[in-house]
Amino acid sequence: MDRRRFLAGTTTLAAVGVAGPFAGVARAGQAGELRPGGGYGPLVPVRDERDGKVRLHLPEGFRYRSFNPAGEAFTDGTVTPGRHDGMAAFRGPRGDAILIRNHEVNGPVGAFGDPARAYDPAAGGGTATLRVTRYGRVVKSGPSLNGTQMNCSGGPMPWGAWVTCEETVNGPDVGNDFTGQDNSKLQRKHGYIFEVPVDGAPGGPIRNAGRFAHESVAFDPLTGAIYLTEDNFAFPSGFYRYLPPKNPLRAGRILDGGRLQMLAVRGEPGKDLSAGQPAGAAYATSWVDIDDPDPAFTGTPSNDTAIQAVGNQGRAGGAAIFSRLEGAINHHGTIYFVSTQGGATAPGDTPPSGFGKGRGQVWAYETWSGRLKLVYESPGAVTLDLPDNITTSPRGTLVLCEDGGGDNYLRGLTRRGEIFDFSRLEPVAGDTGAEFAGSTFGPGGHTLYVNVQSSQGVSFAIWGPWHRGGF
Repeated sequence: MDRRRFLAGTTTLAAVGVAGPFAGVARAGQAGELRPGGGYGPLVPVRDERDGKVRLHLPEGFRYRSFNPAGEAFTDGTVTPGRHDGMAAFRGPRGDAILIRNHEVNGPVGAFGDPARAYDPAAGGGTATLRVTRYGRVVKSGPSLNGTQMNCSGGPMPWGAWVTCEETVNGPDVGNDFTGQDNSKLQRKHGYIFEVPVDGAPGGPIRNAGRFAHESVAFDPLTGAIYLTEDNFAFPSGFYRYLPPKNPLRAGRILDGGRLQMLAVRGEPGKDLSAGQPAGAAYATSWVDIDDPDPAFTGTPSNDTAIQAVGNQGRAGGAAIFSRLEGAINHHGTIYFVSTQGGATAPGDTPPSGFGKGRGQVWAYETWSGRLKLVYESPGAVTLDLPDNITTSPRGTLVLCEDGGGDNYLRGLTRRGEIFDFSRLEPVAGDTGAEFAGSTFGPGGHTLYVNVQSSQGVSFAIWGPWHRGGF
């Protein structure tokens, strides 16, 4: 039995108290103090309505159906790639959802779908667009962007588009990455964001939004700013914003040619926010301009050098240091974003590999005030283990997808600071590294769609008595 399941009934939540929606959260507590107000009750094994197999553990009364696993044919006849990742849901006909889903495929393995339409015919990542019922039945599906790489997460745009992020700087101009893939086989540079409309053809790379290990995107409609997270696994990461030359709400899309900036803590150049934070941590911020967001590499520098090129510009100007920034979402003018390995190493925990030694932080950036606040810091792997993708529920609860080393959970973090378990993955022999990703509520909040990224990959539709708890 995984130790987190054994201790689940006795583990306290621990967080950093802040003003606002997450006010009143305890910094730490003793065993047995977990407040269950946001949860739905114990998790029990539930059979998949597609084939009767147990794939998820859920609270009583919840049901689910898996759909579109890796290797299955899309309805257009092409083959579904693996490594399902970030995703957003848009309103479709007759109550259906239109899902745009990432596939975080690395390596020069060839484009899925039609190679003639690929950004880079050698690259195997991209996005798929699916029309799905609220009970997880696929009506229509097929590729929507192909020939990109390492499409990790992204963000939905209110004009009806998904912005997908490449979590890499691979290309024929840089050395091979940590996997050893042969970059000389690639035909185009990677490390950009791309806009994928619900209806219509995807655009090209938005180069002024930077070439770095992009993870997620969140849009502020009032200012037109595009907020960007960076997941630079082995090195410091930054929190960015891209200021397009015209507000995308007026332009109808994100225009290239804007300005890229990196967040700094006012009065504390180079502030290291990856470490454990004090109770009530909050900071006034400023922004550092990035002079060369799309650097031209010569002499084929190492991948480690290239992947830090943009961030090092910001840090030279005093930008703040984070650990592995992943999921991001805008909720009523506050950008919530996750630092997957941020925080201090808890007693009894083993520090994770890579940059950052904690088990996760949740940050909040107020777009109207420029104030940065720490909402939650994991007290250890038992309570929250390496949060990744996030979204918000109709009630404003944050939905956290875990990327830990043991059992992985979907967890809720309520506006009162209560953290609870909502779903646990049933381990599958031979399907290594499985993690939740891409959680998103469909139209009206009836269905939570979520992916499992692994050596294979599959999507789920989950529905049930949402009114009983915090979602």
